[in-house]
Amino acid sequence: MQRRNKPEVLAPAGNLRGLKTAVDYGADAVYCGGKAFGMRSAPKNLSLEDFEEGARYAHERGARVYVTFNVLPRNNEVEAMREYLGKLKDTGVDALIVSDIGVMLMAKQVAPNLELHVSTQAGVTNYQAANAFYELGARRVVLAREMDLQAVRDIRARIPDDLDIECFVHGAMCMAFSGRCLFSNYLTGRDGNHGECAQPCRWKYSIVEEKRPGQYFPIEQTAEGAYLFNSQDMNMLAHIDDLLDSGATSLKIEGRSKSAYYIAAMTNAYKTAVNEYMVQRGFEDADGNVLKPFRDRVIRPDDPEYGKPDTEDAIMANADGAFAGKPDIDAVPVGGVPSGNVSAGNVSSGNIAIGEPDDLSYHARSTRRKSNTAAEILPEGWHHAGVRPAPHVTLPDWLLDEPDKVAHRDYSTGFYYPEHKVRQSTDRSAYFRAWLVVGEVLSWSPEDGGRVTIMSRNKIEAGQEVEFVLPGAAPFAYTVPAGGFRDADGHWVEAINNPAHVFSMPCPQEVPVNAAIRSRTKKPTLKAE
Repeated sequence: MQRRNKPEVLAPAGNLRGLKTAVDYGADAVYCGGKAFGMRSAPKNLSLEDFEEGARYAHERGARVYVTFNVLPRNNEVEAMREYLGKLKDTGVDALIVSDIGVMLMAKQVAPNLELHVSTQAGVTNYQAANAFYELGARRVVLAREMDLQAVRDIRARIPDDLDIECFVHGAMCMAFSGRCLFSNYLTGRDGNHGECAQPCRWKYSIVEEKRPGQYFPIEQTAEGAYLFNSQDMNMLAHIDDLLDSGATSLKIEGRSKSAYYIAAMTNAYKTAVNEYMVQRGFEDADGNVLKPFRDRVIRPDDPEYGKPDTEDAIMANADGAFAGKPDIDAVPVGGVPSGNVSAGNVSSGNIAIGEPDDLSYHARSTRRKSNTAAEILPEGWHHAGVRPAPHVTLPDWLLDEPDKVAHRDYSTGFYYPEHKVRQSTDRSAYFRAWLVVGEVLSWSPEDGGRVTIMSRNKIEAGQEVEFVLPGAAPFAYTVPAGGFRDADGHWVEAINNPAHVFSMPCPQEVPVNAAIRSRTKKPTLKAE
C-alpha cells in the first residue's frame, strides 16, 4: 500500500444521510456501523443496501468508507459475525475497524479484499503492539486516546511508513478513554463493549452515609451534587499541525450519534484546517495542486539527526511561542475570566467553571502546551523521536470559532499535551449550545435576485442574522430581509415559524442543497442538539 499524499480527515456517520453529508463537506473517509457488531447501537446505523449506496456515493467523489466491526464478541456471536462479514465484503466498503484478534484473522479469511484497521478498543500504546498488528495484516492502528504527542512521535519513528496512524481529534471522550469499560454493564445491564453504553459516568452522584439512609451529601459542596466521571470533549483544531508533524496520517472526528449539522460543520472545519496545513507546509499550492508528497516531520532512528541533543523540538518551541505573554491558565479563578486584558477567547474552557448561560459565548479553545516536559529517566540507548522544526500553522478566526457553533461540553486537548490533560467536569454534564439550526436548504433559484427554499427547523424572522454552512469555505453570513417569506404554496407570510414545513426566502448567494442554516440562540442553553 502506497503512503497517502495527504492527511486524511475521517468523519463519523450514524446513517446514510450522515455519510453523504460528511462526503459533501470534504471528508476523505467516513466511518460508520452496520446493524450489528459496531460500538454504537444508539444510531440507526447502515443496512447492507445503505453500505452499497454509501460506498458508491463516496467513491464517485474520491472518498472511502470504513465499517466499525469492533465489538468484543462473545462465543455465541462468532459464527454470526462470520456470516455478516461474508455479506458485508461485497458492498464496496473499503476497510473494517476491528479490535479482537480473532475477528481480525476471520476478516483476513472471509474478506481479504478489505483493509484492516485496529480500533482504539485494542489499546495500542506502543510501537511493538503496532508492529505486531502490522504483521497480522493491519494497515492502520487507531491509537489509544491517552497517548501524548511524544508517544505518537515515538510510535511513528519505529513502525513501517505504510502503517497508518489514526488519532482522535474532536468530540466526546469516554471516561475509560480507550473504551473498555464495564461501568454501564454493572449498573444497568447495558454493555458498553457492545455499543449499548448508558453513560452512567455522566450521571449526577451524591454520597449516602451508612447510618443515615435517605440523607444525601453532595460530593462537591453545592446544592446540585456532582458528576464524578464526566470527561471533557476534545478539540484539537488549533493544534493539528503538532499532530500531523508528529506522525498522524488520519484525523478522526468522534460523533456517530451526532446530527448531520454537526457532521457537516466539524468535517468542514478539519478539512479546511488540513488544507491550510498542506499549503503552509509547502505540500500544495493554494489551488490544491500537489507540490511534494505529504510526509511528517518525525526524525527516525536511521536518520543522522536522530538522538542529537541539540535538535530543536519544534512542538515544544511552538508551545513556548503560543504561551508567551499569557497568564498561567491553571491560575484562572473558578467562575470566570481573569481580570486585565485577557479575553475569554484565550482561556481554556477546561479550567473555567461557567456560571451564567451568557458566559457560554466564550471561545472554547485550549492553550498550546509543551509536550513531554516531565523529567524522565530513559533506558540506555533510548531516545525520544524528535521532530524537525517548522513554523506554527495559523488558522483564520472564523475557522477556530467553528467548534463553538456546535453543541459541546467543556473542550480540552485530551492527553496530547501532558501539562494540560483532559479533566472531568464535576459540576455538570450538560452541553453548551449557543447556536441553533434553523433550517436546511432544499434548493436555490436565481429568480427575483435569488431565493432559497428551505425545510424549517426553528423560527426565522426579518432582521435575523443567520449563517449558511458552506463546504470548503467560511460560512455565508446573511441578515434576513423583511417582506420576503413565502410558504410552500407561494403565499407571503410574515415569518418562518412552523418547524418541519417548506418555506422560501430571499438569498442573493447560491447555496448548496442540504446546507444547514444556523443562528445564534437568543439565550444560550445547556442542552445537546
